[in-house]
Amino acid sequence: MKSMPLKDPRSPLAPPRHAVIVSSALTFALAALGVALAALSMLYFGRGGAHPPADMRVGRLPVMGYNTWNAYHCDINETVLLETASLIKSLGLADVGYDYVNVDDCYSEKKRNDNGDIVADPTRFPHGMKWLTDHIHSLGLKAGIYSDAGWFTCALYPGSFQNEERDAKLFREEWGFDLLKYDNCAVPFDEISRENIIGRYVRMSDAIATQAKASGQPPLLLSLCEWGNQQPWLWAKRIGQSWRTTGDIGPNWNSVADIINKNSFISWASDFYGHGDLDMLEVGNGDLTFEEAKAHFTAWAFMKSPLLIGTHLADASTETLSILKNTEIIAINQDPVVGTAITPFRWGAGPQWTSNSTHPAQYWSGESENGTVFMLLNVLDEPADLFFNLTESPWIRSGRQYSVRDLWAHTDNGTAARNISVPAVPAHGVVALLLQDAGDEPEGIEPKCSVLEWCIDKNGTLIR
Repeated sequence: MKSMPLKDPRSPLAPPRHAVIVSSALTFALAALGVALAALSMLYFGRGGAHPPADMRVGRLPVMGYNTWNAYHCDINETVLLETASLIKSLGLADVGYDYVNVDDCYSEKKRNDNGDIVADPTRFPHGMKWLTDHIHSLGLKAGIYSDAGWFTCALYPGSFQNEERDAKLFREEWGFDLLKYDNCAVPFDEISRENIIGRYVRMSDAIATQAKASGQPPLLLSLCEWGNQQPWLWAKRIGQSWRTTGDIGPNWNSVADIINKNSFISWASDFYGHGDLDMLEVGNGDLTFEEAKAHFTAWAFMKSPLLIGTHLADASTETLSILKNTEIIAINQDPVVGTAITPFRWGAGPQWTSNSTHPAQYWSGESENGTVFMLLNVLDEPADLFFNLTESPWIRSGRQYSVRDLWAHTDNGTAARNISVPAVPAHGVVALLLQDAGDEPEGIEPKCSVLEWCIDKNGTLIR
C-alpha cells in the first residue's frame, strides 16, 4: 500500500486570519485579561522569560546549517566561510533546508578595542564581519556568530560577560548576524557574578530582547552551549531556542552512542521554539562508518536537534551528501505540525530505563505530521535482527494495521499488523520507519489482544 508523501520540510503553518469586531466593554475585558496573562507569564517564566511578540519569535524549528568548529577549529577566515556558503548552495544543501553559516570561536582579536568592542581579526577577516554577512545573506542564507558567557571564549578570545548589551547590538545591528552560539568557558568568580549558569545566560537573553525591542529587528536566535551541566532541558526554553545537552561530540561511534544514551532520558523536553542540541554533526568525519553516520544523523534529526554540518564540504563524499540530503529524515526534524522528539519505548540490549553509554536504547518512536515514526538502532558490534510489537509504542492503536515506509531505502513495504521484524540490521546501523494507519487489522488474528496483560472477554474470562 502506498504511503502519503511527506510535506515540504520547511513549510510553515499559517493560521487563518479572522476579522473580529468587539464592543468597547469587551475590548476592556480583553485588555484586562491580557495584563493578567502577562503577569502570569512573568510568574511562570521568571527571569529572562519574556518572549517577543509572535511575529518576532525565532527558532520555531531546529536550526539547519553549517558550523566551522568540527572541520576547521580555529583555522577560519572569510575565504573559508564564503567557500562554505557557496558549497551549501551548489551542492543542493540549501535546497533541503540548510540555511545557516555559523562562525565559531577564534574570529576576533585577543582584546577589545578602546571603545570596548570586540574586533574581528583583520588578517582572517580583512573586509570585516558586515561584508561577510552581506555576502552570506546575498546567497539567501543566514549567518551565525559565537561568544561566551564568561570573561573569555573557550579559546581565550574576548567573552561577553558584563558586555552583553554592547555585544548583542554589535552582533545583530552592526555585523548583521542572525544567530548567537553562546558558550560557557572562563567563568567569573562567584563574588563578581553572584549567579549560576542560568543567571549568566539570562544576562545575554535579556540583552538580545532589549536590542530587538530598540531596533525593531527579530532577535538573535540564542543557542546555549553549557553542555547540559545544569539541566537546561528544565529551563533553557525560557531563555533561548536551543541548548546543548552533553559535552562535545567526537567523530566516532562511542561518542555518538554516549550522546544518544544521555538524551534518551531527556529528549521529551524538545518542542517548538526549544530544542535539545546534541552538538554539531560529525557525518563525514573521523572513524564513523556509513552505517554509523546514518544512525548518527537519524538520531539527531528525530530527537529534533539542530542539524549543523561540520565536515569539509569540498571533500564531502557522495555517501556523506546522501546522508545529509535525505529529505525524508529531514522532514521529521522540520515537521511543521509536531515539534516533540522521539523517545525510547524499549532499551533492548539492556534493562529498561538504565543508562548505558555503549548500548543505548534501541527502540524509539514519536508522532509526526504524517504518521508514527520509529527508529531502531542496532547497538551491537555485529549484525542483529530487530523485532518489536507495534503497540509497544504509545502512538499506535491496537486492532489496526499500518502501512510501512522505509525512510532510508525510500520504499513502501506493504502493511504491518501487530509487529515488525527487521533482519540483519548492520552493526551500529539504523532503521527509520514511518507508519500510517491503514484501517482495521485482518480478522482472525490471535491472540485477541496485542497486549495480553488483563486481556479479558466481556464474560470475565481472562485471555492468556
